[in-house]
Amino acid sequence: MDLQVLRSFRAVAEGATVTEAAAAAHLTQPALSRALNRLESEVGAELLQRVGRVLRPTPAGRVFKEYVDTVLDGYDRGRRAVAEVVDPDTGLVSLAFLHTLGTWLVPRLVTGFRQRFATVRFELHQADENGLAQHLLDSTADLIITGKDPGHPLITWRRLLVEPLWLAVPARHRLAQRRRVRLAEVAGEQFIVLKPGYGLRSVTETLCHQAGFSPLVGFEGEEVETLRGLVAAGLGVSLMPAAPELTAAHDTGPDLPVRYLGLTDVQAARDIGVARLTARTLPPAARRFVDHALHATAGTGGAPRPA
Repeated sequence: MDLQVLRSFRAVAEGATVTEAAAAAHLTQPALSRALNRLESEVGAELLQRVGRVLRPTPAGRVFKEYVDTVLDGYDRGRRAVAEVVDPDTGLVSLAFLHTLGTWLVPRLVTGFRQRFATVRFELHQADENGLAQHLLDSTADLIITGKDPGHPLITWRRLLVEPLWLAVPARHRLAQRRRVRLAEVAGEQFIVLKPGYGLRSVTETLCHQAGFSPLVGFEGEEVETLRGLVAAGLGVSLMPAAPELTAAHDTGPDLPVRYLGLTDVQAARDIGVARLTARTLPPAARRFVDHALHATAGTGGAPRPA
């Protein structure tokens, strides 16, 4: 049994003559007749019967045809889907990324890429650091954009940029009028952090340890925007990236509910990179996206310093 025989069976069951079906399959009529007989032997039932000068499906043939239709239609849809994936102009990029990058970096990269390849589609996933690596290992994403090298033997990671991190404090905080501070100056204050498993959480803990203390965690969240809101409400301080829209002139005046301070006693930054499975051949559209991301971020130091 092969797909061509199934196609010929379907054609005959739908009213084509054996001669017509054989011509469409580039077979002789006797060869197709033998193939149809072998099909009936494999199925174990008579599928076609002669009615006058044509063949018509038997009750068993009508039942079998329903499943043949499903098989052939699924196969044809699969071929079309694969054609879209491997065609870089109409393919699919399956991309997973950190939640914190969904507000600025990923939209910028996707927008720039779509300006050149407007018909490429994107399938987007958000996850924490551990979840991102699993997306690759489970083959549910072609690429991930993450805050650090996953350090997995099956994954290849390339740096895109270094993103600055700032100490975010409420507008009425005692340090709010400063431009730069030592992280150690807030050692006794409550920190607002992401939950364990998020890259920014581990970076925060590492930087605090470098400054000589363990952060006093007051609140944990899953989104950086939630952290900003809690800081604005005066519930604590936080280490976080400053989103580009927050560095615009109209957003950095004295009425801004969150102030961003540079740190002088630690190197407050994190790597952002793109990763893939080393042994897996990327579809053309995904390869083009990697090239675009590397080019678009070349020489980038991350978000500009807030005013």
